[in-house]
Amino acid sequence: MGPSTVIIPMAETTINNHAAFIWSVADLLRGDYKQSDYGKVILPLTVLRRLGCVLEPTKPAVLARAAKLRGKVDNVEPVLCAEAGEGFYNTSPLDFPRLLDDPAQVEGNLRAYIAGFSSGAREVLDKFDFDTQISRLARADLLYLVLSRFAEIDLHPDTVSNLDMGYLYEELVRRFSELSNETAGEHFTPREVIRLMVNLLFATDDDILTGEGVIKTLYDPACGTGGMLSEAEDHLRVLNPSARLEVFGQELNDETYAICRSDMMLKGQDASHIVSGNSFSDDGHKAARFDYMLANPPFGVEWKKVEETVRAEHETRGFAGRFGAGLPRINDGSFLFLQHMLSKMKPPEEGGSRLAIVFNGSPLFSGAAGSGESEIRRWIIENDWLEAIVALPDQLFYNTGISTYFWVVTNRKRPERRGKVQLIDARDQWVKMRKSLGDKRKEISVEGIADITRLYADYTEGERVRQHSAPLVRLLPNESFGFQRITVERPLRLHWEVTAETAEHLASTRQWARLSTDEQHDLSARLSELVGVATNERSVMATKLGPLPKAIEKQVWDGLAVSDPEAPVVTNRKGEPEADPDLRDNENVPLPTIPVTWTADPTERLASIEYRSAVEDYVAAEVLPYVPDAWVDHDKTKIGYEIPLTRHFYKYVPPRPLAEIDAEIKALEAEIQELLREVTE
Repeated sequence: MGPSTVIIPMAETTINNHAAFIWSVADLLRGDYKQSDYGKVILPLTVLRRLGCVLEPTKPAVLARAAKLRGKVDNVEPVLCAEAGEGFYNTSPLDFPRLLDDPAQVEGNLRAYIAGFSSGAREVLDKFDFDTQISRLARADLLYLVLSRFAEIDLHPDTVSNLDMGYLYEELVRRFSELSNETAGEHFTPREVIRLMVNLLFATDDDILTGEGVIKTLYDPACGTGGMLSEAEDHLRVLNPSARLEVFGQELNDETYAICRSDMMLKGQDASHIVSGNSFSDDGHKAARFDYMLANPPFGVEWKKVEETVRAEHETRGFAGRFGAGLPRINDGSFLFLQHMLSKMKPPEEGGSRLAIVFNGSPLFSGAAGSGESEIRRWIIENDWLEAIVALPDQLFYNTGISTYFWVVTNRKRPERRGKVQLIDARDQWVKMRKSLGDKRKEISVEGIADITRLYADYTEGERVRQHSAPLVRLLPNESFGFQRITVERPLRLHWEVTAETAEHLASTRQWARLSTDEQHDLSARLSELVGVATNERSVMATKLGPLPKAIEKQVWDGLAVSDPEAPVVTNRKGEPEADPDLRDNENVPLPTIPVTWTADPTERLASIEYRSAVEDYVAAEVLPYVPDAWVDHDKTKIGYEIPLTRHFYKYVPPRPLAEIDAEIKALEAEIQELLREVTE
């Protein structure tokens, strides 16, 4: 199976029929529930029904074993899980059909049935806050009716396999997510976007993934409903039926966590690998390392709630922790997710790791040289981890119409990719949706996914959408994204002049109030006598002024100084020209094209012959011809990195000839005149 193959699991008729039946149960809730709340009932009940069907064959044996162990063993879970043959069990004598035997006691019986589950299964239902829905359904006289409908559906593994159950559950999640654009936007990544990400993640690993008995791990630190984990698992299963992908995730939102964890339970995955909590402040997979990672973290979300924890780790642990490279702005935690994932890469000698993450445009260029964002980009690129960035169409996601980008990062690049970054322009690879979902008006077709994957895997430049357009793929050396941010200084030129407003200006300063009354009168009198005096020599003005009170000396000279491009250069005690802060400028000088490796302190590099020469050549060509007296303050130079992706794909389109435009205007004028003539007649 080639690297450009698009793997899209096909839902069976059984799955569609079951989904339609379960979806129809939601009609019973109409009026008592808002549409966006249907999932709070249907999803946990689907989980509950599936768990009951899975445990049905072993239920008598589990009950018998539990009775024997009662009061004799403190921790019965491992024994009863083994008896059930699953990662969960139930010790209640009730099951779904028996819940309906006593309509008057159905509410209490349902709670007792749920209480009989093992702790992991109960936790999922607790995160759904299903107990609240039980009370709500009972008050509306809907509980017995809804349970009756669910008892009619057979979700036994002999009827619905683990794989099909996963598809069925994902279909329900998708339908309920679409009822609420807010929910969909926060927790649900469009399936075609996930498929493309998974394709890119696995595209160059056919030789690794197609062996017999392959076992790999995959992690998502913001797993939401688990769509990325499920899609990756399905992809690998189709690629290699004998392979196994163990998935891990963490999710902050309780209900979304419950959906994800229950989906993993229904698919036969180890649901304990999905943990609840904030990945930054409460890492649920400490010290773990993974073969693959995927994430679609929230765009532009501030991290103020975990600021104290994150800053403490950054400052005390440095690169021994997760955030050693730097901290982004408080209003966008995107780069925190990426650093968190990079900390979980396997060392190259153990096979290394690959990850793909969805970002908006901000991480490409936000932050000046030396800022947290720039330092994080520098750390990643100079370590040669950034493999590719794919520019996607806008309007792909449910809650935002902005442009988005895939970053593919790895510490095991293939030899031909080392030292370079691949940029792919896929902004035109979309088809219009028949019906918009929130801000999602576009989608990537199966053919589009195949084309983008092929562009990525082929790793060649040159292909264009049409003649004279910019190439769709650029292969650029790492150094092309770096620059030296230099500070260009120009000499300070001043003359000193006493005006009628000088004393008034000084009287408005805080330092004036610190002078005694006699000092104030004396200084005012001296300044009044010198009104109109101007000189290019500070020493001359100093002689005329006489000694000044120390408390206000600086303010006096600041008030007398007037910028004058014709005045002599002001020098310091060493005879060196002083810099004029008002004329100070900054320039970005491209890095010399020599391979670099990451060092936390770039001081030696900035002082190297190659780097200084690059600055001198730039200044000689771009600065000195216009301001010959300028110089560079090398002590202020910083190394920065940004990824101006749009610039690399820009293609100049010359305007149409004036004669053509003029002819078109005249034709329009003639048409307007003809229309006016018809109206007036």
